[in-house]
Amino acid sequence: MPSAAPSTPATATHAPEAERELDLVDLGLPEPVLRAVLDLGFTRPTPIQAAAVPALLAGRDITGVAQTGTGKTAAFGLPLLAAVDPTLGQVQALVLTPTRELAMQVAEALETFAKHLPGLTVVPVYGGSPFLPQQRALARGAQVVVGTPGRVIDHLERRTLRLDAIRFLVLDEADEMLRMGFAEDVEKIFGAAPREGRQVALFSATMPPPIVRVAAQHLNDPVQIATSRQSSTVTNVRQRYAVVPFRHKIGALTRVLSTSDADAAIVFTRTRGAAEEVGTALVAKGISAATISGDVAQKDREKIVERLRAGALDVLVATDVAARGLDVERIGLVVNFDVPGEPEAYVHRIGRTGRAGRTGEALTFVTPNEQGRLRAIERTTRQRLEEITVPSPAEVSAHRVAKLLGRSSDRRTAGRLEMYREQVTAHLAETGMDPIDLAAVLAALAVGDEGPGSREEIEPSPLQAGRGSAQSDDGRISFTSEERARTAVRKAATGTRYRIAVGHTHGARPEAIVGAITGEGGLTGKDLGKIDIFATFSLVDISAEMTPEVLRRIGGARVAGRPLRIAVDQGPRQRTAARTTAHPGTQHRPAGAGPRRDRGRPEDERARRPRQQA
Repeated sequence: MPSAAPSTPATATHAPEAERELDLVDLGLPEPVLRAVLDLGFTRPTPIQAAAVPALLAGRDITGVAQTGTGKTAAFGLPLLAAVDPTLGQVQALVLTPTRELAMQVAEALETFAKHLPGLTVVPVYGGSPFLPQQRALARGAQVVVGTPGRVIDHLERRTLRLDAIRFLVLDEADEMLRMGFAEDVEKIFGAAPREGRQVALFSATMPPPIVRVAAQHLNDPVQIATSRQSSTVTNVRQRYAVVPFRHKIGALTRVLSTSDADAAIVFTRTRGAAEEVGTALVAKGISAATISGDVAQKDREKIVERLRAGALDVLVATDVAARGLDVERIGLVVNFDVPGEPEAYVHRIGRTGRAGRTGEALTFVTPNEQGRLRAIERTTRQRLEEITVPSPAEVSAHRVAKLLGRSSDRRTAGRLEMYREQVTAHLAETGMDPIDLAAVLAALAVGDEGPGSREEIEPSPLQAGRGSAQSDDGRISFTSEERARTAVRKAATGTRYRIAVGHTHGARPEAIVGAITGEGGLTGKDLGKIDIFATFSLVDISAEMTPEVLRRIGGARVAGRPLRIAVDQGPRQRTAARTTAHPGTQHRPAGAGPRRDRGRPEDERARRPRQQA
């Protein structure tokens, strides 16, 4: 992005305390947009909304310093929809996000806010998804596009996306986008949109000099808005977490719900698609569950919530937007199936339980590489989260049997047991079985325990294993040596090293590699560690779990015109020949990384390690 002298915004707005008491109806939103927001249970704007919405409705450009979870999507999304003409089949608004996951979330929220605007279409475009369906959706006349810079550039270059009629541009999480190496792409996109007659909203968690220069270059006399992080203490909710690998989350959730004494529970997911998948899986396992998201009509949402209140439904799976304003007394447990992106969103989620003086429980599933997010949540809530182990199959069965036996006295008092006594007496006489053994067998069958081999096992994460858990028939794991435990913990902390087929001689740069991997793989910059660039290949540390589908998408991504062809690195022995001809490359290291340690390479390899830092 070009360097320009920063300018001082003409107006500075810091979400005054008085504006916090505004109602949504006071913001001046068009009736269809206001109605959609009220349907979701919103009544009062957040500080960022109270400051940004009126400014944007008045036609001003804005810069907003705000975190995810403060309501910034609605802060720019509601005025954006007010500026769009649904009868005009051209792209009039574009929202740029650094990751595909955020693009999906923003598009989902905008679709929800636009449900009373017939004819208005929102199309998300991002890497890792087929190009042709996106092209067809754009050709049908979408008015709003939400996308990652790389895929937006692809559409612009193929002329499947035109910005001639653009009225509203949003740059979301600008600092993250800059850090991921999207500066040139953002510059190209802004250059493709007419300068006159457009509005620009720039949001960033911080406002370093490069972002100030972007604002000075592309915004017209912007209003500057700053909000601080929400600080909240939730004292009437018992907050716990469990370390669970992603692939075992459904099994873990089922066991947690099966052993919970709460009357009802809410399970939160990041996206609408995940909510639907989790809800379907729970129903298939015999749990009384339903799903609400932006796709669910208001009348259907009300029916689902009424069933939850009446006790006809025990588990609600929901996204953050869909659960706003929900207050059901029966909810005693909140499960965060996915760790929320920001601590503020966590506070909003667990606030669905422990309301009006009641107590509640909150459990968060944390994958091994999400420990940093957990610490951020603890700082925000000013509470230490208690770690627990997901119940084993044996514990689930024991819980069910205890509940069954707890009903035995009432059933005995009710009477009409003669026929059962006769059957049991005859069976004992025929088989010679001990009465206690027969009672135990009947209890196991009653709770669905068919014997060894019938239970789904959950594999604890390396972090749990490293703390010394033991492997036994009830599903826990141990290591035969302390070295295996240390290796597992170290791998979970630093990630797995991958080899990609682009290097120094191809013109590969760290920011391009980061952008390609995060854009196509749905990862964030925090998931990537050290990057060593050599002559014909590069090595990347990735802490996130990589499924075959994610590896396939990343492998097809291109840097410097070459596919990455990513694969797990096989170690220095198999790289020796390549390293002996490797030229000094470039090293990318994450912010806050400690000094680099010798990984035991031979001396000739250490002499060729990358020296230049990016």
